[in-house]
Amino acid sequence: MQELVGALRSYAWGSRTALAQLCGRPVPSAHPEAELWFGAHPADPARVKDGDGRRSLLDVVSADPVRELGAVADTFGARLPFLLKILAAEEPLSLQAHPSSAQARVGFERENRSGIPVDSPLRNYRDDSHKPELVVALDRFEALAGFRDPHRTVELLRALAVPGLDVYAELLAAQPDSAGLRTLFTTWITLPAAALSTLLPAVLEGCVRYLSGKGPREFSAEVRTALELAEVYPGDAGVLAALLLNRLTLEPGQGLYLDAGNLHAYLHGVGVEIMANSDNVLRGGLTPKHVDVPELLRVLDFEPIDLPVIEPELDPDGGARYRTPAPEFALCRFDLTADAEPIVLADAGPGIVLCTAGTVELSQDGRTLTVECGSAAWISAADSEIKARAVGGAAQLFSACVGREN
Repeated sequence: MQELVGALRSYAWGSRTALAQLCGRPVPSAHPEAELWFGAHPADPARVKDGDGRRSLLDVVSADPVRELGAVADTFGARLPFLLKILAAEEPLSLQAHPSSAQARVGFERENRSGIPVDSPLRNYRDDSHKPELVVALDRFEALAGFRDPHRTVELLRALAVPGLDVYAELLAAQPDSAGLRTLFTTWITLPAAALSTLLPAVLEGCVRYLSGKGPREFSAEVRTALELAEVYPGDAGVLAALLLNRLTLEPGQGLYLDAGNLHAYLHGVGVEIMANSDNVLRGGLTPKHVDVPELLRVLDFEPIDLPVIEPELDPDGGARYRTPAPEFALCRFDLTADAEPIVLADAGPGIVLCTAGTVELSQDGRTLTVECGSAAWISAADSEIKARAVGGAAQLFSACVGREN
């Protein structure tokens, strides 16, 4: 087991306080801090503390995959198959989806043949992997995810009482299924500028009227979100598209799993995120970054879904496990109490343990490693019987490893 230093990523939507506070650094930070990567992705690998120096986790794994990964290398090759992050969204992320494995392979090869550099901002596919992902809220976490039941969306559009929406509400009412959603989403996301400049302001005025009305406002969260998105991204067709998605709130400890093709946008909050070791993102709006609507339409799954909030299941070892179908990763949370007996992290290696509250002491064969809030440790496949205990008060620990049989 070795201390692991995360790679800090700065994006405009990040927070100047959340990650700095979590890691015990001065607040506010000089720049918005969006993500802290703990993994071995080539774009920004974490660093393993090795004596007086630091080595890339990517180099550590590549140098001795048998020791570091064990049997995992037989399935996934000489690479860590997941990427663990802490995400801090002060403003909404882009409207986006991730490809399936087959789509990622085809897209990656196509862009390679086209000569687009892997680090180009115009690149859609930076690797050949799919990117299922799970986010677990550390505080209240707001998101848009998956297409809502079309019948409910028709009710929402009609409730706004905007004449310009009537034709679209009737279109979806006549075909309340994935085909109808595809048609409406495609129409809105590709609206000519002149049409968008007329429709969008009228919709936003309808949103204001709706929230100002008397009586119950069952779509208040969805409508308020549209107004907030329009404030950050004025004139963006993604604001209209957001009206088609489920609006979710995760309380601390709850999770959300997203598979290939699920359109989503994280809105606000801090969470632990784990995903397949990929950086493939197809964006459709709500961002200054590269948007590729035709490619997004190729990968989207328009089947309406009611994405369930994932409640963790208690494991025999005392951890709270977040069950997903992804073979690349598994995530458990441990809430450690002061002065309690150490717990055994049975499935820790190969993997990463991340402290998100308090201070944790890891021990193995007489060796100890202190992991403070916002810090992590790399556990190789050769490490066994790792124990963890809280130091100086209660603590919270996440253990990320490769998926196991459900």
